[in-house]
Amino acid sequence: MIYMSRQVDIRFKELFRKGLVKGTVILVSGHEAASVGMAMPFRPGLDAVSLLHRNLAAHFTLGCPIRTALCQFMANAHSPTHGKEGNVHFGDALARRFPMISHLGGMLAVAVGGTWAARRAGEDAFGLAVIGDGGSSTGQFHEALNMASVFKTPVLFFVENNGYAFSTPVSRQYNCEKLSDRAAGYGITGRTVNGLDAFEVYEAVMDSMELMAKEPQPVLIEAKTVRLEGHAVYDNAEYVPDEVKKANWDKDPLKSARAAVIEHCGIDDERLSSIEKSLLEQLDETIRGELSVALPSFDTVSMDVFAPVKYPAVKPYGAKNVRNTHAINAAQEHILAENKNAFVCGQDVGRYGSPFKTCKGLIDKFGEGRVIDLPICEAGTVGFCLGASQAGARPIMEFQFADFSTEAVSQLGLNAGTWYFRSDRPAPLLFRLPNGAGVTLGAFHSGEFEGLWSRFPGLKLFYPVTPQETYEALMVGFYDDNPCIVFEHKLLYWSRPADIDFDGDLSKVCRPRRYKEGSDVTIIATGAMVDQALRAVDDGKYSADVWNPFVLNPLDFGPIAESINKTGRLLVVQESGATAGLGSHFISLAVRECFGKLRRAPELVAAPDTPVPFAKELETVFLPDSGRIAAVIEKMIGDIS
Repeated sequence: MIYMSRQVDIRFKELFRKGLVKGTVILVSGHEAASVGMAMPFRPGLDAVSLLHRNLAAHFTLGCPIRTALCQFMANAHSPTHGKEGNVHFGDALARRFPMISHLGGMLAVAVGGTWAARRAGEDAFGLAVIGDGGSSTGQFHEALNMASVFKTPVLFFVENNGYAFSTPVSRQYNCEKLSDRAAGYGITGRTVNGLDAFEVYEAVMDSMELMAKEPQPVLIEAKTVRLEGHAVYDNAEYVPDEVKKANWDKDPLKSARAAVIEHCGIDDERLSSIEKSLLEQLDETIRGELSVALPSFDTVSMDVFAPVKYPAVKPYGAKNVRNTHAINAAQEHILAENKNAFVCGQDVGRYGSPFKTCKGLIDKFGEGRVIDLPICEAGTVGFCLGASQAGARPIMEFQFADFSTEAVSQLGLNAGTWYFRSDRPAPLLFRLPNGAGVTLGAFHSGEFEGLWSRFPGLKLFYPVTPQETYEALMVGFYDDNPCIVFEHKLLYWSRPADIDFDGDLSKVCRPRRYKEGSDVTIIATGAMVDQALRAVDDGKYSADVWNPFVLNPLDFGPIAESINKTGRLLVVQESGATAGLGSHFISLAVRECFGKLRRAPELVAAPDTPVPFAKELETVFLPDSGRIAAVIEKMIGDIS
């Protein structure tokens, strides 16, 4: 594998210069021994593995055909990602060899979650999470390592230290003597090995797996290796001193591996050269065959960002005179009782019952293994949940506040959200976001962020208002096979009680909700603004259609468009600032789809484009209310009276 990885690397450079290999062609020469040695003990389909861009040899060792890698780099119709993803961003999620993202550190928690969930299901699984010396500087490296240590998850964190993070030397990355010294800070074992010797790496990994088998815990290995060329095919590595380049080539792991085979395997140089020649001929024949393969086409490649969903039949549920907090608690209780692979996680969701008590009592009914307090690491937790979803678990993660979800933008928006698009594998994940102002918590605890999360393809967004909608949103979000976000407005946690009468038919849930019918104006409102809009209509006795889209993405605008065509007027009310929420999107859709029926320009009532102020006197004025809404309705109706 060391030899074949080097030869593929050489061919990639040649094909890149001919325009036949695409993208950022990362060069792997120097890393082959470390990649093969670390990968050999792991079992495809059982162990959760996250590789990086210089681990081509590890992909091959773990069962990836060389032809598959060639097709990926050529971006042809046989590409495992169908040409949709960058050349090194491939894997096999079904075999638990997870496709990487370029956000260094981001994939480590995915391997932790996959290993944890597999072990939770009774599988004798281990994890392999690879990172470079530069990537070990990222926060998500520490988040993942800390989580694995706290939950005693047997994941091998393998740091490939080649001396440079692209062009930045390690002297600018860390100040400890060895990166393996960091293991002590997490109460785990760490060691540094010669990454140029595949046999030494293999023995170290085997020792680590024996240790993890006796006492489940992560292990940190630093493999000192070299990068024989630049970061990528376009990089001449002029920042590396000439004497260092020469010294690195003198350490070429291919030379030492070849010598070891001759010494220990009873093969002489002539016989080994013959084998190498035969392998090279096979490689060139494979390349010639793939050069004739058609390129991908929009006509044949699915660009779907959502996995298909077939909702199961679930038990009906009814409750009288309850609030949204009860609906959330009841939905989670039903899910945990009916789905042994489900778990709830987040900060303070256990004994404390979560800050807004929406998880109260769940830990007493289902135990600490299914209602799990996690360290404060939102990005790591999302990655953990994503990995767990790939090993058969179905996570429900509560962000303590929606504002804190911004800590996980790359994990949730760019990793989980694109998972199906990149891997053809569903990622069933449910995220709960307590959001919104009105309870005097000020900035960092009062944002909505529905506008932010709507910008990422592959995420389904639900924004319920009533207890019935809240229960339905959590149920349908859990049983969906895609990452789903439910926005729970904090002010509505304790709003007017109402009945829940859910018949168990999830197929009917995803639709806009109309609260009033009228002929003068169509009002779209979300969150706590629904109550303000209804109050304005009732107090003024206006004739209005009042809608909550409920599912913000993918949005079913059809029924609302019919309403706009009927009334000829649209008013959108949102709590978010004018540029932060989805109001402008709704108006854009209305103008495009209903332009000929509009009697006047649509209006938007929104909060100012500032952070939410803390003092009640300021927050009250900041938030749109029924008086402001009524004034705009009067203006809109008066224009054509």
